[in-house]
Parts: sequence; C-alpha cells; structure tokens
Amino acid sequence: MTTYYPTVNKVEFEGRTSTNPFAYRYYNPDQVVLGKTMKEHLPFAIAYWHTMIQDGTDPFGGVTNKRTWFGNSEIETAKNRVEAFFEILSKLQVSYFCFHDVDIAPQGNSLEEFFNNLDVITDLIKEKMDETGIKCLWNTANMFSHARFNNGAASSNNAEVFALAAAQVKKGLDIAKKLNAENYVFWGGREGYETLLNTDLAFEQDNIARLFKMAISYGEEIGHKPQFLIEPKPKEPSKHQYDFDAATTMAFIQKYGLEGDFKLNLEANHATLAGHTFEHELCVARSYNALGSIDANQGDLLLGWDTDEFPTNVYDVTLAMYEILENGGLGKGGINFDSKVRRSSHEMEDLLLAHIAGIDTFARGLLNAAKIKEESFLSDIKEERYATYKTGIGRSILEGKEDLKSLTEYALEHDDVELASSHIEYVKSLLNDYIYSDHSNTIKVQPIRK
Repeated sequence: MTTYYPTVNKVEFEGRTSTNPFAYRYYNPDQVVLGKTMKEHLPFAIAYWHTMIQDGTDPFGGVTNKRTWFGNSEIETAKNRVEAFFEILSKLQVSYFCFHDVDIAPQGNSLEEFFNNLDVITDLIKEKMDETGIKCLWNTANMFSHARFNNGAASSNNAEVFALAAAQVKKGLDIAKKLNAENYVFWGGREGYETLLNTDLAFEQDNIARLFKMAISYGEEIGHKPQFLIEPKPKEPSKHQYDFDAATTMAFIQKYGLEGDFKLNLEANHATLAGHTFEHELCVARSYNALGSIDANQGDLLLGWDTDEFPTNVYDVTLAMYEILENGGLGKGGINFDSKVRRSSHEMEDLLLAHIAGIDTFARGLLNAAKIKEESFLSDIKEERYATYKTGIGRSILEGKEDLKSLTEYALEHDDVELASSHIEYVKSLLNDYIYSDHSNTIKVQPIRK
C-alpha cells in the first residue's frame, strides 16, 4: 500500500512549548473541559473537496498544488485519493469526514456511469471506514457545477433538470445509508435567481421545498433518515440566493413546515459574505433550536468572495465556541474544515499543517469559551442589562399583566428614564483577558462607580 506521508507520524498533543510543526500544542483530545473531553466537544471533520480536489487554481492562475496521488485514469486517481485521504484523517486523528458526490468519483459520460463510479468508490470508502473506525459526518450532492444546473437544480425552470437533481439526492441518501452518514446537507449553490424579470420566485421556492419533502420521505422509506441540514450562503454563484443567511433560511423552513427534519449547517465565511459575524449566525440558529453543524473556516474582510481560509483567528473562534457551548454542543453535527490551503501553500505537508493550525485554534477557542462560561462573564453582563424586567413594571410586562392602556398610565408618571451605560469598551477589554491570558486567574466584571 502506498504511503503518501512516509516521514510524518500520527500528530499527537505535545503542549504549547512544542516546536514540532506536526504536533498539537493546544488540542489535547483527552483533556476534560466542562465535564467532557476535548474530543467530545470538538468533533472534527475534514472536507474531501478542498483537501483532495482543490489544486490551487484561481481566476488569474493555474495549478500550483503538488499532489502525488494521480494515476493513469480518472478512476485510478479517485481510488488513490481515498487511500491518501484516510491516511490524512488517521495521521491527524480526526474522526469524521464530509464529501460531495462529484468529489469522490468521476462523473463519466452519463448519470448511470456516474452512479456506477460512485458505487465503486464508496465500496472502497466503506472498507477504509471499517478499517479505521472513521465516520462520515455528512455527504451531499453537487447540484451546481454541471452545466445542466445553470439555472438551478430544484429551483430550475426545467422539469427535467429537477428530475436529475432528485436522482442525485436519491443516490446521495442511498450512499448516506451505506456509509451510515449522520447528516445530509443541502447547499443551494445555484438555488437563486439572476433577475426577477423572468423569475417566479414563489414557484421556485415551492419546488425546493418539494424536493426536500421527497428527501424526507425517501429517508423514511429506506430506514435511514439522517439529520437534514441546509447551509445558508448569500451570494456566489447566484446573485440572489434563497438561503441568504440563518434567519432567511429559518423563515423558509418554517413556511414549509420542515422544522422537525431540518437544521442549519453554518459556515463562518458565509456569515461574512452576508454581512454578519459567525457568532451572530450561530446565535440566530440556536434561538430557533436549529443549530445543527458548522463549517470551520474564515474569510478575508478585504476581499469580497468566499476565500475559505483555515480558521486561525482565536478571537472569532472563541465567540463561536461560546455560542456552541450555550447550545449544549452540536448534537449530531460536527466541526468540518471547509477550508483550503492558500495558493502559495502548495506542498503536500501543507495539508497537514493547515489542519493542525485550525484544530489548535478551535482548542484554544474552546478553552477560552469554557472559562467565560464557568465564570458567568457574559451571562452576568446580560443578566444585569435586563435587570429592569425582574421586578416592578418589567416583571408585570413579562407576566402578561399589562396592556397599552396600563402601560400608558405608567409611562405618564415615569417618563424620566435613566439608562445605564453598557461600559462596552471595558467589557471588550476584559474579554481580551479571557482570550489572550493563560487562564490562571479569575476575571470578573467589577462595578463601575461614578
């Protein structure tokens, strides 16, 4: 059997003083944090597409990545990639993976040939899963790259395209059962529109919901109904995408009665493109009890597209992990590195080094968020901010004892309102202590005296 990283052993935790580039300095899978191990808090997954398929091309330049798994045919290369991928997973000691159907197998010259190729490759993947114990977090169908999806998949104006999309989803669910995938993701890459001049927006959204309901029914029929996830994204490639952000997607889910079957798979870079922070999107999802899973990456605020960089911003990841802890974890979901190495990081080893950086960043974020939660830093601030609802007129409002007339009477007698300062700059300064300190001291918000 070919070894693609013969000089690299399994990546182990060596602590923050380690100078070994192929070691974790913060991610200690056995360390207990808030009653669970780091491994339990951080169910990491690796994305097949960026790791095995992405070659460094961009709109201005060709291939840069050096990869050693190419064979004499597309199917031989696909088989080699499976071997290399599971070596990467094993050496990083990551327990899960995710993939699109077109990532793992050649599409061939027909849908039937594509499905046959998928059977061959998923047989090999199943063997590697059984051999290593590594699991499939989620799979999905790529219904945006092929020319047939120029005007969308389920939202296409062409009924035959809808049928082809449905066939890919059926095959995807068959594969999900075969590999015991815990989730199935819908990302509407081209489920949107270019102009309303020729678009029936309501009809297209109705059709997307029809496909989702078909998926629910088929999952029940085959006895494998994974947690269904929708991944919001505001733009790229569609000008107006129907799953713009978490709130927009939740409106869709509620409109079509999909709450019991669908949750959200949220990506940090997609939040950036929507004009939100990642923690905002996570908070919105958990407010609906719909935080299902996350794609871990970051965008570049100086660029206006989906750069899918590996997450290394400890500040942002800390706030994201706090939302996840407040959610009680991710349930059946996980933390998928939907991230690609930079064009200049083109060596084989960079695939390992980039994932190590992302994993260590999330470990640091977890430790920071756990201390924030343990010391009730943010919850105490919020409790104090809404203190006027604990007693008096505020409590009466919450208990439903007031109406517009009674509140008007109250307001006429109490119109001299004094608002408390948020002292937000002070709070942010203390937050820096949680994020950048060694966690050895207790940090508390002290009252501000005038």
